Parts: sequence; structure tokens; C-alpha cells
Amino acid sequence: MNELDVASLYDLGGDQHRAALAYVTEAFAEAILAGIESDSFAHAALCAALRELVATYGEESVAAFAETLPERLRAGEFTTGLRH
Repeated sequence: MNELDVASLYDLGGDQHRAALAYVTEAFAEAILAGIESDSFAHAALCAALRELVATYGEESVAAFAETLPERLRAGEFTTGLRH
């Protein structure tokens, strides 16, 4: 794997990322309408995403990416509403 491939783990602003996020958001809404609890769907989506990332980039690259998440979470990067 080259550095460009690993760098795409951090690219959250590209057109493909925005399109993919729209699909995931739609699937999330459909799951809620089907009676699946939001936290159950979110956990399942995270597991599926991590499996796909590991299959694509390998454990070490994904582990390094995951290590950046606490700081990004605390900075509000993934917050869409009121902060807790």
C-alpha cells in the first residue's frame, strides 16, 4: 500500500465521501423507520466500516487512523447538534 492510499483514510471532504455519506444517512433513516434503534444501527455501521477499512488498508493503518479519533471527537469534528 502506498501513502496515497493511506491518506484517503483521512480525506473527509471529497466528492465520493460526500456521496457515500448521503447513502449511509439514507440507510440510517430507513433503519430507524424499520424500528431499529439508532445506537444499534450506529454500532453495526461502525463494525462494518472498520471491517471494510481493515480489508482495504490493513490492521496497522486502520489502528493508526483509529488513534486519531478521540482528539477529533473531542474537537467536535463529528458533532452535528448540541454538544454533550
